[in-house]
Amino acid sequence: MSAPANFPVIDSHQHFWHYDPVQHSWINDEMAVIRKNFFPEDLQPLYKDAGVTACVAVQADQTEAETFFLTDLASKYSFIRAVVGWVDLRDDALEDRLGFFAQQPVIKGFRHVLQGEEPAFMLQESFLRGIGMLSDFGFTYDILIYPQHLPAALQLVRKFPDQPFVIDHIAKPYIKRGELGAWENGMRQLAEYPNVHCKLSGMVTEADMRHWKEQDFRPYLDVVTESFGTGRLLYGSDWPVCLSAASYNQVIDIVKNYYAPFSADEQAAIMGGNAAAFYQLNL
Repeated sequence: MSAPANFPVIDSHQHFWHYDPVQHSWINDEMAVIRKNFFPEDLQPLYKDAGVTACVAVQADQTEAETFFLTDLASKYSFIRAVVGWVDLRDDALEDRLGFFAQQPVIKGFRHVLQGEEPAFMLQESFLRGIGMLSDFGFTYDILIYPQHLPAALQLVRKFPDQPFVIDHIAKPYIKRGELGAWENGMRQLAEYPNVHCKLSGMVTEADMRHWKEQDFRPYLDVVTESFGTGRLLYGSDWPVCLSAASYNQVIDIVKNYYAPFSADEQAAIMGGNAAAFYQLNL
């Protein structure tokens, strides 16, 4: 897959929320700067400055109310072109719920915070049954995991060769410790499946958040680029989580600078074209 060199920039991964200290208890003291509300009007000027045209809003809370919250925002702000929501994939009534959500074209896929579950969670029968229904309705699935989940994720994707998957945040390798090892092996195995894509997002918060340098990310970008190729990589900011470690422009520049030596069409694909194709965006 490729995109013309002048293709618009699409942020494939960001969030909005009404901050609640209980609901957002995962925001620790090191990330205290994001203990507040984040809405589209906060993001728009950053996009204008960075030359970003559109985005994909991804769930942060695991309720259907979160999905409705994001679809409501998308109805009011045209730059939000897609929503990755939440639905209980283990629900006995899942088929009806997916049918309902399929009536809202802005909803392109779903996600569960698998990084907060044991790896076996994604291999339980009820969850697999739910994943198996997604493609019937044309939905994608975002896989949010840590490196220790990679073997289970590999088992998951093997079962569903026709389901579009994308790995969020390059599976959160231990960049701060400079570890590749098991993460690299798992990512290379996942990349063997052509229906699996990868988001170039969430990296700064896995590095030393106060003292990272762009070269810290190069070994990890080398791995995913060699493994997935430029046709299955999607730029994403993970705003506002990224603000714990970097400004928006710093985050986008990490990706832009790494891929500067690549062709104009490859850069356009990574910065927007691949996201548009994966999420079937109307631009």
